[in-house]
Formats: sequence, C-alpha cells, structure tokens
Amino acid sequence: MRIQEMNPAKLAALFRKEFELCNVQEGETIALLSDLTSRREYVQAAFAAASELGADTYDMCVNSSPSWTKVGVETIGACKGTVDVLAAADLLVCLHVPLFTKWMKTVRDAGTRVLMIIDAPDDLEQLMAPPGLREAVIHAGQRLEQTRTVRVTSDAGTDLTYDCGDYPTMIQYGYADAPGRFDHWGGGHVHTFPNEGSATGTVVIQPGDMVILPYNRYVQDAIHLEVDNGHITRISGGMDARLMEHWLEDNKAHPDDLDGHYLSHLGWGLNPQARWDALALYGDDPDRTYAASRTFPGNFLFSTGPNSQGGGKRTTKGHYDVPMRDCTVTLDNDTIIDKGRLVDEKMIVEKVAR
Repeated sequence: MRIQEMNPAKLAALFRKEFELCNVQEGETIALLSDLTSRREYVQAAFAAASELGADTYDMCVNSSPSWTKVGVETIGACKGTVDVLAAADLLVCLHVPLFTKWMKTVRDAGTRVLMIIDAPDDLEQLMAPPGLREAVIHAGQRLEQTRTVRVTSDAGTDLTYDCGDYPTMIQYGYADAPGRFDHWGGGHVHTFPNEGSATGTVVIQPGDMVILPYNRYVQDAIHLEVDNGHITRISGGMDARLMEHWLEDNKAHPDDLDGHYLSHLGWGLNPQARWDALALYGDDPDRTYAASRTFPGNFLFSTGPNSQGGGKRTTKGHYDVPMRDCTVTLDNDTIIDKGRLVDEKMIVEKVAR
C-alpha cells in the first residue's frame, strides 16, 4: 500500500470543485450514503464543501457494505422510509457501490442526481474530469447509441460481434450535473448491454489485461472464451481461466444457472487522466483501481453477468470486469479504436498535469 501523496487539507476544496461540476446550488439538499467502512474524511469534506456552497447536507449510514464483489445489495430498499428520503434529495453522494439495485432506479426516476465516490484521495485529484471529457464522452455515447452492430478484434485472437439498441447507452464523465443522472467521480467511459442472444465469437483475454472484478490482478496467462447466443460456452487456459470459471460457477443460483456467463456491459474508456499501469504502481488495493482501470483511453471493457442496470432481468453476483488492451473496435464497420488507440478525434481528450 502506497502512502497518500495528496495533502489531506486539500480534500474539502477538491469536494467543492466536484460539487460545482455537479451543479450544486444554494438551498439544495445533499444526502450522503455511507456505511461503517466508508472514509469518514469524505463525509467531513462533503459537509464542508456543501456548506461553502450554501447546500444543506446529512449523512445516512447503513449497516451493510456493498462492493464490486457484492453488487445489487438492497440495503436502502430494506430500510423503511429511506428510499423516499433519498428521492427527495437534489444530490445523493454514495460512498459505496449502489449499482444494480432497485432502489437507485427509484431515486433517479424521482430526479435525484447520484454521484458515487469510492476511490482513494490521490485518485480523486488525479482523475477529476479534465476540460473536454464531458463533450468527448457525450459524443462517444451518441455514436454508440446510433450503432446496431459492434465488432471487437485483436491480434491475440479476439473476434466478437454483438448487436445493440435494445438497452440504453450509458455514459460517465465524472460528475452528476443533470436530474436523474448517475456518475462516478473519476469516470470517463461509455457502455451498453448487448441485445439478448446476439453476442457471438471468440474473446481472448491476454497477459497484461486486468481482471478488476473480482480479483483485481493483471492476467498472467491467456483466457480463451467461446461465446454463442449471448453467453460464454467455453472457458479455457491456465490459472486465470480457472479463476474465472470458479467465480462464475461459485455464483450460480442453481446448477443450470447461466446468468453469470451472459455478457454484461460492454464499452470503452476515454479518460486521459486514468492509467493502465495503476495496478502495478499502487498495488492491488481496489481503492486505487476502481475508476482508473475501467476508464483509461482505448480500453475495451468486457464484462459478464447482470444487466438490470440497463433494464434487464439478470441480477446475478457472477459479475466479471475485464478492461482489455490492444483491441480494435468498429461501430457498424467504422473503426473508432485501432489496437487500443482512440482514432475518432472527437473522443480524444488532452491530459492535464496534476
């Protein structure tokens, strides 16, 4: 574990800058959602920043700790009255992972902006959205929204195609500035869920790619996946393949359950502040890789499992997130990423020194 480099005294000012990006106005109400493992300095910084902006703030601390390996935990939905309270807030700041929950959809449908803050202080500073990221991500989202067929290839042997359009395109540029919007501080990527049964082909996860959910490690030996009718039909390879197969099998609800083997959100990263080598630099502490590993420019983020966040029915815990390098991505035969390098000029954002 690396020592924090950022001066802790800067945290409140950093939160104020983020809240300003989130369009926090005087008189608004900010709800903080924390648990017993949340960083209390984040609660304090949020209170200080909100106060400076003239917003009212409260902290709701729950008795469960949802995480990337325990997605979809309905803690808030199980606590009487809490959903209505959060739905009345202008901005909800989640200090743990609220994804794939029913209650968050209810809160967002009420117009509450939702911002997830789960990364380490150094990363909050480094990954804060640079100028132009919002515009680049919106452009990428529009391109994906208009696309009907995506093809992903690589020299390692990946050749995957899938159709899209049945599920919404989702974009993150690092701040929640519009009613009902969800975002992740440090974000900068786009994705959607493939049409049911449409994904087919081969995926080769090669050494240097990352399994950031659940294991948070670089892949050491190639994983070969065969995909047909929307789900993985065969997993082969060495230790990393065995780990993947174990996780998906271990999270089956019953012996015939294939929900974890179906492809989940698929998309790519655009945040120039994010680093592929964050895992090598800072170790396997998830706080240092939550955003950075998912959003570095040109990665193709491959995943399996739940699709309820997009309106689907799968809620399995068999979720696997793998940012893949060196892939070529074509949208309806138009290449937007060439061997891991963004080639659509409107998706390229200049990195800011911090």
